[in-house]
Amino acid sequence: MIRVLVAEDQAAVRAGLVLILRSAPDIEVAGEAADGERAVALARELRPDVVLMDVQMPRLDGVSATRQVVAERLADVLVLTTFDLDEYVFGALRAGASGFLLKSADARDLLEAVRTVARGEGIVAPAVTRRVIAAFAARPGREPSADPAVLDALTRREREVLSCLGEGLPNAEIAVRLDMAEGTVKTHVSRLLGKLELRSRVQAAVLAQELGI
Repeated sequence: MIRVLVAEDQAAVRAGLVLILRSAPDIEVAGEAADGERAVALARELRPDVVLMDVQMPRLDGVSATRQVVAERLADVLVLTTFDLDEYVFGALRAGASGFLLKSADARDLLEAVRTVARGEGIVAPAVTRRVIAAFAARPGREPSADPAVLDALTRREREVLSCLGEGLPNAEIAVRLDMAEGTVKTHVSRLLGKLELRSRVQAAVLAQELGI
């Protein structure tokens, strides 16, 4: 079972999300939170597999809550947002969210996103994957925060995989481009995340864009 914590301040929206999640035989709603502070507290207490996190919440916003949850390795975070390109999304991805999904997504997409994140494969709303990553890198006045020296720990192949992540490519497409088995791609992704001390492949994609590889 995939245990999910739902963090959403609007009661009606939260109830709808819970209803959808409970319709899936492989997903269990571990808890509900109406603000960011409560979300962090429940993540510590319940240790869910995934936190479904709204970005705009009282007491502690979703970006700050995501940062705490990820820093303490309490769960993977799937961010819910109304807009596909805004500072909340960028902030959440930088904070270590495994991906984000638009609130307009249908039930099937929501359930699949939760399952994907639970498997350790970050997801960004498919229609805007490359746009989001590229827009993140191209923001006016953005100061690169990554040191190129971090790449020294990577093998040539790992750098190639990282570059593909920066384009928003899923494992299957990376496998085709680099002519390797999909299982091998997963291994390379896991290793480079460990070497770079990153929590998610989305963070790796952002890093690749920042470093221009």
